Amino acid sequence: MAAPLSDAPLSPFKTIAVVGLGTMGTGITEVLARAGREVVGIDVSEAATAHAVAALETATARAVQRGRLTEQERTDALARVRTSTDLSAAADADLVIEVAPESYEIKHQIFRELDGIVRPDTILATGTNALSVTRLAADSARPERVLGLHFFNPAPAMKLVEVVSSVLTAPAAVAAVTELAIELGKEPVAVGDRPGFVADGLLFGYLNQAASMYEAKYASREDIDAAMRLGCGLPMGPLALLDLIGIDTARTVLEAMYSESHDRLHAPAPILKQLSEAGLTGRKTGRGFYSYETPGSATVVRDALTPPEGAQLTPGRTVRSVGVAGSGTMASGIAEVFAKAGYEVVLAARSEEKAQFAKSRIGKSLSRSVDRGRMTAEAAAETLDRITAAGSYDSFADVDLAVEAVAEDLEIKQQLFATLDKVCKPGAVLATTTSSLPVVACARATSRPQDVIGMHFFNPAPAMKLVEVVRTVLTDVDVQSTVHEVCVKIKKHAVDCGDRAGFIVNALLFPYLNNAIKMVQEHYASLDDIDAAMKLGGGYPMGPFELLDVVGLDVSLAIEKVLHREFRDPGLAPAPLLEHLVAAGCLGRKTGRGFREYARR
Repeated sequence: MAAPLSDAPLSPFKTIAVVGLGTMGTGITEVLARAGREVVGIDVSEAATAHAVAALETATARAVQRGRLTEQERTDALARVRTSTDLSAAADADLVIEVAPESYEIKHQIFRELDGIVRPDTILATGTNALSVTRLAADSARPERVLGLHFFNPAPAMKLVEVVSSVLTAPAAVAAVTELAIELGKEPVAVGDRPGFVADGLLFGYLNQAASMYEAKYASREDIDAAMRLGCGLPMGPLALLDLIGIDTARTVLEAMYSESHDRLHAPAPILKQLSEAGLTGRKTGRGFYSYETPGSATVVRDALTPPEGAQLTPGRTVRSVGVAGSGTMASGIAEVFAKAGYEVVLAARSEEKAQFAKSRIGKSLSRSVDRGRMTAEAAAETLDRITAAGSYDSFADVDLAVEAVAEDLEIKQQLFATLDKVCKPGAVLATTTSSLPVVACARATSRPQDVIGMHFFNPAPAMKLVEVVRTVLTDVDVQSTVHEVCVKIKKHAVDCGDRAGFIVNALLFPYLNNAIKMVQEHYASLDDIDAAMKLGGGYPMGPFELLDVVGLDVSLAIEKVLHREFRDPGLAPAPLLEHLVAAGCLGRKTGRGFREYARR
């Protein structure tokens, strides 16, 4: 038996074998060769090795054109790569990185053969993102030298590398591979062995819920994707991302996650199975959730599900003046948005003093826009003049649209809607900005539920482009049309959804945040590593714990409770760690401490 790794000198990883020359394997090969390593690319298919060489030549030529490589550096990098269809070509490798298809049988066969080929001190790494590293290591002759090395696609561009340890992995192997990742210009994060690791473990649960949401016909694919891009700042919507990843790949990862967690949130949505079995696996086949110009193309083309261009909705009602109820940040932001678009706005609160304070906040916001060159001083003054501050909701008597933006408390909102029902003229549209409460409950507090709709803005309202338009079973069609027409005038992107907890964005965002908390609670990974993984591996503008501290842990807990109560899914139960932090008054940035501590201002 080989000497324990901790007693053996580590290889400097001068020669690295990459087994499996698909897109990921080819990308890893490019990264290694450009970093000065000798690389042996191995694949059972001669066509795959030829394609990999051609892809490397194209990628490095593009890098020269963009000034990222010199012609000599390109020549040297290509010279460092040789390919083979025989696994024995890995005999002299210091490190082997396996990126074969996600199949235990295939990977076991490769690792068994490698045991009889490589040197005793060679480290074996699997690039799996779904299968158990421990299970693969246990069948190896040298389990202490087996670990996971999970790159992200495209490997040359993506900075994240997850270094996965099993209970059998020697710490020295982890240290050596981590150092290699740093030398490659990557950001390694240390994680334990569970399906999906950190980034995919959080990402695929979210993608699965988005697929379920679409399957339930709750919202269109375009609206789900636009909501997550505009509401969360994500580079791609979840359904477009599933098409990019491959729907069959997503299904494999989710099945592996579900087999371990038995969490219903990880049980693959039936539509993933249906699309996979029909061969509609995304971009690579030319059709998945969307249709593409050709297999492999990123260009989406119209199909039977594409909304007709210039579709005429039922004509909406005329809106010339708008009432905004509330005095907080959201109410001020919404009033500013409408005034900038040319509407006459009545900003009403429970007292004249509160309303004037809210208007002064808008004045400061407009002044900042002037200072930044986004509007002229004259336009700012005209915008502010269009806003009338009032200390009574009686001032809404003549408005065409009344938008409620008061506390997220159903009883308070219902009382306000009962008041609006009395003071607003017949035919006025009444909208609630609730993010988690049932819109129909507000509607039933009035004698005209057909005029009530949800109009969920995102904070800060002047900057965020998304508005979720929430129609209840009682809402008139022309009321929905009115809100869409208004959204065009205020330059917001409207997405339609039904009246259920969380609507689109919060229903997909907060379970993801809750799952991140569970990872920390279970000591699976650190706050910093999870945040880094989601920013670097998922393209998220903020890591989950950064976002939780900004949103407020109390707000997050309240939304989690609403989602759990509505959907009755055990996987949606708020993480105990979140409840404990809220009980301790650690609410995030606003209190100076949440998941992290902040300097007091």
